[in-house]
Amino acid sequence: QVQLVESGGGSVQAGGSLRLSCAVSRYTATTDYMAWFRQAPGKEREGIAGIYTGTSTKYYADSVKGRFTISLDNARTTVVLQMNTLKPEDTAMYYCAAGRLGRSQLSDPSSFGAWGQGTQVTVSS
Repeated sequence: QVQLVESGGGSVQAGGSLRLSCAVSRYTATTDYMAWFRQAPGKEREGIAGIYTGTSTKYYADSVKGRFTISLDNARTTVVLQMNTLKPEDTAMYYCAAGRLGRSQLSDPSSFGAWGQGTQVTVSS
């Protein structure tokens, strides 16, 4: 029932920044873990950042740690991914996902129950 819509993607040069937003509608109390994934052509979907909505505890994949920041607004209607120091390797379709704290894992995309349509990020060298 949760609906997610990503925005903010685009093309930037290496070293630049982008701010992605995920608008959440039809939010339920059981949607307590929000995350960002990305997938490049020919590659598997990769979980890069997650946030527990109740505690704001965050997790980052090693590939983006120190460069990306995930955050959530007070109303839990928007999940933001601030991406700094972008690299060509960051080029991918970025997806927002909603899951459950006790069941969803960034290492397992199938554990998330709701997904957005994605927003493209292209980083040129």
